[in-house]
Amino acid sequence: MQHYELTIQEAAQRMAEGSLTAVELTESSLDRIGEVEPALNAFVAVTGEAALRQAEEVDAARRAGVPLGPLAGIPIGVKDLYDMDGIPTTSSSKVRADYVPDRDSAAVDNLRRAGSVLVGKTHTHEFAYGGITPTTRNPWNTGHIPGGSSGGSAAAVAAGECMVGLGSDTGGSIRMPAAACGVFGIKPTYGLVSRRGVTSLSWSLDHLGPLTRTALDSAYVLDAMAGYDSGDPASADRPPVPYADGVLAAAGRDVDLRIGIPQNYFTDRVQPEVQEAVERAVEELVGLGATTVPVEIPFAAEFAAVSRLIVGAEAAAYHRTMLRDRADLYTDQVRTAIETGSLVMATDYIDALRVRALIQDAWKTMFEGIDCLAAPVSPIVAPPVELGPIEWPDGTVEESARAIGRFSAPANQLGLPAVAVPVGIADGMPIGMQLIGRPFSELPLLCAAAAYESLSPVRRPIDVSVH
Repeated sequence: MQHYELTIQEAAQRMAEGSLTAVELTESSLDRIGEVEPALNAFVAVTGEAALRQAEEVDAARRAGVPLGPLAGIPIGVKDLYDMDGIPTTSSSKVRADYVPDRDSAAVDNLRRAGSVLVGKTHTHEFAYGGITPTTRNPWNTGHIPGGSSGGSAAAVAAGECMVGLGSDTGGSIRMPAAACGVFGIKPTYGLVSRRGVTSLSWSLDHLGPLTRTALDSAYVLDAMAGYDSGDPASADRPPVPYADGVLAAAGRDVDLRIGIPQNYFTDRVQPEVQEAVERAVEELVGLGATTVPVEIPFAAEFAAVSRLIVGAEAAAYHRTMLRDRADLYTDQVRTAIETGSLVMATDYIDALRVRALIQDAWKTMFEGIDCLAAPVSPIVAPPVELGPIEWPDGTVEESARAIGRFSAPANQLGLPAVAVPVGIADGMPIGMQLIGRPFSELPLLCAAAAYESLSPVRRPIDVSVH
């Protein structure tokens, strides 16, 4: 096993024992980047020299007897929406090619304090406005998309270029690429992780979180990322939760969850292999102690319109000045989306917020009888780069780009935590299940994901260096 294939727990243990150094682990990650980047293009920029300096500092601190946490020396890729001091934050766009922040985002600062080694900036769909990440390829099959908008982070983690990738999720942009690339991803409750210093798509829907190769790894990273920040108006001031310790303590115990099984919406127009894989995963959780409860998803017909109006209006407000001054530097797809959002009337935006409040109340009632929902992340596996329409058995024709994100938006509208879990393979591509919970129920969701993982170890993609 190469160093870059280790989990955070394994790497931390080896470094604590002295059989591995942070420099060796970082070098392994950087070597892997050099090997597979020509095929994947997951990184906007690789900060190799700075990463090695950070690793040397970690090793020096360890030799000096300084107590270090589990993230010390762990290579992390940072989605190119997060500010890093002195490193361009381009948002994978020519519009911001010259933007170099002079301070870290709150999340990056927290991870630096935890001793993490930042190996570079990963690609996003331009300004996170899409679910494809067209610059990047999927390590399972480089003829397929990696999902988006955190496609660079997902591809990098799946291929072993880094052990953690930072993502953002406005309509599924952590969970969709996690599912597409066969890794774990967590979208925490709205406000749990500070968004200060991160380029916004839609301020009332944006969430930050990690993509990792195991559920426990996600818990370790969430330990470092979560916390109150007065610099983010939406930040939640709550007592800290020991996520990793909680997952470790729950190992081997029954999964004491009432899992809601949707009878509508999440069952509409789904690739059969995807539906079957999710059903098998739920059966595994039932075998571990969970129970199932059939539920009707309220306001299902309103999800798409609410998301379209809120994202459109808020993105147009954020981009107003840049679009006026640099419209020619946007890609056609993103410029069109922003211009369309600028046509949303204030009354329509307010109506969308009111409907969202109604949906929140209805889901709160639904969650009185369950602890979480289990559903596919996406109705399809990652499609080929040449996106085409899907012809469903009922005669419906749907664009692949729209289908990818159809199931992920509700958790953003409601600010609910959701964990993406790899649960199978179809046509050689990964399948992802999402567990959506009540506000601030990240720990039981991660425990359930880890329990499932213990029965069904995650497969890794083929060696992309040969493509």
